[in-house]
Amino acid sequence: MKKGVILLVVLFIISVFGYSQNLENLDYVSPLHDGLIAIKKDTNWGFINKEGNMVINFRNDLVTTKSDDGEYPVFKNGRCLITKETNGILYFGYIDATGKTVIEPQFLNASNFINNEALALHVMKNEIGKNDVLAIKMVSYRYHEVIIDSNGEIKEYLTPKGFSIVLDKKYLKIPPKITSKRITDRMYAVVNESKKWSIVKIN
Repeated sequence: MKKGVILLVVLFIISVFGYSQNLENLDYVSPLHDGLIAIKKDTNWGFINKEGNMVINFRNDLVTTKSDDGEYPVFKNGRCLITKETNGILYFGYIDATGKTVIEPQFLNASNFINNEALALHVMKNEIGKNDVLAIKMVSYRYHEVIIDSNGEIKEYLTPKGFSIVLDKKYLKIPPKITSKRITDRMYAVVNESKKWSIVKIN
């Protein structure tokens, strides 16, 4: 019994001291957003809560957001942007406040949530034929600016026709920009084919 108690005390001391060491020599500490504070160490970011406890360990896939007081990852509506590289192309998704991936990285770009909605670039693949000589399917890709909910479900296509894109790291070195803008909860400004703005009302 005594050995068990001693072991628990030792483990507690190790965890406390090891834990506090992770919070030393930080390179950046953000303001509070959604009850969490982003902290940076070297090139990695993590999150602590209002009590200073680490809730999301340091990782290298968190997306930073520019603000008046700096550039750092943020939680909005319980979601934080992450990226994952596949075949040299970055895809965007989201984690929740525990660090669990709740929306798999699948979008070519995405925004932070506002009132449980976010803008994202959704990719669609179209089969356009088959090369009989090489015995391969010929495909093309288009992306659409869409509104997603906090589960990643598409609520609205803001650009139904979409935009052609080559899914190759040689041509897609940086994520395409999201051009649509949220104006109110039910209204968005969308760039049309004439490079002019259209107002889209959402039901």
